[in-house]
Amino acid sequence: MITQIYEVSTREEARTISEIGVDHIGVLVGDCEFTRELPVEAATKVADGIILQSKFSALFLTADISLVAQWAGQLKPAILHLGAAPELLSPDGVATLKARLPGMLTMRCIPMIGEVSIDIARSYKGICWTAIGRPPDRCSRQHSRPDHQPPHLRMVRPAGLDSRTRTDQDGAHRKDLDRMRRFLEAAKAGCAELTRQ
Repeated sequence: MITQIYEVSTREEARTISEIGVDHIGVLVGDCEFTRELPVEAATKVADGIILQSKFSALFLTADISLVAQWAGQLKPAILHLGAAPELLSPDGVATLKARLPGMLTMRCIPMIGEVSIDIARSYKGICWTAIGRPPDRCSRQHSRPDHQPPHLRMVRPAGLDSRTRTDQDGAHRKDLDRMRRFLEAAKAGCAELTRQ
């Protein structure tokens, strides 16, 4: 199972997260319109800390295709992760962006807002990977700690799991190494269970 940790903000964090075996290291990139966005220069420094088998995933919340193309062209991440609301960045917009960045793996985040999320995700089929933003509230309330393997893994059978705030230190915008390790262990345990079924 692919694991991702997002909103990594320092070179040191990126290196540590790589060392414990997380697959994708996510950096939120932008012009500081959104909290914790890093400008391209700072994101480059964070990405320089990624080692071993981990991949750099640049997450953009802006829907401005020109800016994303420019910044991603400079950063050259292994994965271009698009997080703008679906009504702001359509499948056609993503296809246009991909044409401007040939060969770059693209992932589209779809917010979990109900059954319609599945239809939204399907509208990107053949254009890019899609990732549903978070599990339904009934699951996330009961299984919010990184050391719990949620039962919805068996229902959804995802290709990967992602964490942002639940692997942060309490009250801080820094990553908690113990929480990241437990998240990684839970994800791998979930993968092992799925392969036995």
